[in-house]
Amino acid sequence: MRDAEKTIGNLIDKQSVAFISSIDEEGFPNTKAMLPPRIREGIKIFYFTTNTSSRRVAQYRKDPKACIYFCDKRFFRGVMLKGTMEVLEDAQSKELIWQDGDTMYYPEGVTDPDYCVLRFTATQGRFYSHFKSEDFDI
Repeated sequence: MRDAEKTIGNLIDKQSVAFISSIDEEGFPNTKAMLPPRIREGIKIFYFTTNTSSRRVAQYRKDPKACIYFCDKRFFRGVMLKGTMEVLEDAQSKELIWQDGDTMYYPEGVTDPDYCVLRFTATQGRFYSHFKSEDFDI
């Protein structure tokens, strides 16, 4: 892959669903479909919105190891990124990704205590395309 950031970034930007994984109390992976990231900084940093009270937030607080996956079903391509997930509850982070309409999920607005930000930082990836997989560092 000549330009991993461009190729993978384009794949990610076209997806309407992201899959995030965390580790549960028994050490098993748990995967969940999410809305796509609100902000993406290259293929290293991703910001998601979620409920502070969610199971995923509790799991990331105990073990920050995480994985995110994006799949282009049309061309049967995908990318898995491994790294860590941080739970951010500071005003600046919450305001950074807040969008009109979020009150549907967080009725108290940007200061809703059940609203937080997940910031994923990738360290490694694996890209699948044309019946081949390729590992890469980020």
